[in-house]
Amino acid sequence: MENSTQVKLFYIFGLQETFINKSVYFTLSLITYLLIITVNLTLIITIIQEKGLHEPMYIFLCSLCVNGLYGTAGFYPKFLLDLQSDVQVISYGGCFTQAYVIYTSVMCELSTLTVMSYDRYVAICRPLLYHNIVTSLTIRKLLLLSWCYPLFIALIALSLAVRIPLCGSRIDKLFCDIPSILKHACSPITINQILNKFVIVVHVLQILFIVFSYCQIVSTCVTSAKGRIKFTQTCVPHLITMVIFITVTLFDTLQGWNSSVNITLNMRNAMAVQFLVIPPVFNPVIYGLNLQQIRRAIFRNMAITAFCSVTPSHLVCA
Repeated sequence: MENSTQVKLFYIFGLQETFINKSVYFTLSLITYLLIITVNLTLIITIIQEKGLHEPMYIFLCSLCVNGLYGTAGFYPKFLLDLQSDVQVISYGGCFTQAYVIYTSVMCELSTLTVMSYDRYVAICRPLLYHNIVTSLTIRKLLLLSWCYPLFIALIALSLAVRIPLCGSRIDKLFCDIPSILKHACSPITINQILNKFVIVVHVLQILFIVFSYCQIVSTCVTSAKGRIKFTQTCVPHLITMVIFITVTLFDTLQGWNSSVNITLNMRNAMAVQFLVIPPVFNPVIYGLNLQQIRRAIFRNMAITAFCSVTPSHLVCA
């Protein structure tokens, strides 16, 4: 406590090995962020506009895309500014805000993937009871749970972290997160670690539930050709997204709380931003390309837009 100071700024040191190619990183990051915005907004707008897509699976997918935009908004704008600056700093409040946004986005991603696995389980394993189980009220409850739980837990984690006095202001990553901030704690962080272990246990239970759901789905689908086709179209994209997300998130979590892990800064940065790059791009692209209903709706809207652009202004495009 004697060496604790009132931290007003945090210094981001994750870009120290990228100074030579900052312009290249800036261009690639800007293109990636614009791609994320474009593909996610396209899918969100398509699902909202098309009444035929107002079904649970597409509603949950829309929630996944909204979360992708939310999480990346907490990273890319600041990261792009850092790539144009000689010194990478962030305010105390800005650092905790960024940590909160990214933290909630990660938890909401996993919660939404869990909800989607439950929806697919009921649809494939209990098809006759699907509309009785997955009602509009159930959808609202599941969406509320998948968003409120992460927001509430992250708020508790942030409140506990803010109360800890800090003895340093160096962030050895490309963005702020709670483990990086608490590495500079001047007092015990036992409660914070207990909360982190609780969150990990909840996430493990969610993963186990997803695994159980897909084991049941696979056992049901292998019995018929129609079931295998349905599994390939609606579940394989979900599985690909889930495996990628869980792998990179698990690595970042373990590395963040275990400072003894000895890896290079570039490798740590590459793994740390995977969940801010791959899921936001892959979710809409994989689902958009594999789900025929969404693909048709997107192409139809593109055709209507193109038709309206060449139609005389006195005609009405509908």
